[in-house]
Amino acid sequence: MDPMTPENQRWLLLGAGGQLGAEWARYLKTHGYAYKACTRKEVDITRPDEVRGVIAKFRPDIVINAAAYTAVDQAEEDAVTAGKVNSVAAGNLARLCADHGTLLVHYSTDYVFAGKLEDRAAYPEGYPEAAEPHPVNRYGETKWMGEKAIQQERCPHLIVRVSWLCGHYGNNFIHTMLRLAREKKQINVVNDQHGCPTFTRPAVLNTMALIEAEQRGTWHISSAGETTWYDFAKAVFEKHRSRGNGTDRNHGPVSVIPIPTSEYPTKAARPEWSRLCIKRLAEVKGSRILPWQEELAEFMRDLPD
Repeated sequence: MDPMTPENQRWLLLGAGGQLGAEWARYLKTHGYAYKACTRKEVDITRPDEVRGVIAKFRPDIVINAAAYTAVDQAEEDAVTAGKVNSVAAGNLARLCADHGTLLVHYSTDYVFAGKLEDRAAYPEGYPEAAEPHPVNRYGETKWMGEKAIQQERCPHLIVRVSWLCGHYGNNFIHTMLRLAREKKQINVVNDQHGCPTFTRPAVLNTMALIEAEQRGTWHISSAGETTWYDFAKAVFEKHRSRGNGTDRNHGPVSVIPIPTSEYPTKAARPEWSRLCIKRLAEVKGSRILPWQEELAEFMRDLPD
């Protein structure tokens, strides 16, 4: 591949309306790349003719697939739709990229792993890329099937797994916590699910490092360190208050209460151990890995008032 410059690469971005997609669109625009960003309304990846048409017309060198079915609980009841987006469409996209010799960058998830707390002893720094997937729920199953579908097509590809994704665009844990703090005096947050957040801006930068280093295959991207959802929530509110912002409408700082997962039942099982190992990423030239606390501080500084 030629050196990665705005002048000699064309990029097709699918799923531009989501957290990662919107971040990618911002990055490509800011850095002057020739790109076409498509939301679901513009290109539905479950419709092969639409994808084939935009690839044939735009002739991209690189396709970023940030489109995904991410309604984890809903996937338990609608696994067919989740599978069409996360598995079948991923395979079709890989087939088209193989036909054109196009690099496919596809995002996956920590949910492909079993997420058992006892795995923490075997993988204290998080699941490595080579760990055997055993999806924790149907959403994870569809993402793992999508990974396999891409691998079977043998197109040049990067499969990037992320965990606890948080960005300035779209819905995520941070935005949910800040919204709840405006509505409630007390928020219950589970304290027995362990992992590490991935912020979208460094996720894009680290994906670019992988692309520029001509890496292929499956990679993990996240911040450094480990936390629980409860400790993550507390840190969010601490950073928010440090900016001089209230976390509510009328009644002072919100109280965050730690609870076990058993007190917050969901349709889909959630992993107890969800950390991804990023040791390989740290060895890639140009990668930037910071503790999640530092990434959170940067995220909150850029948060609109």
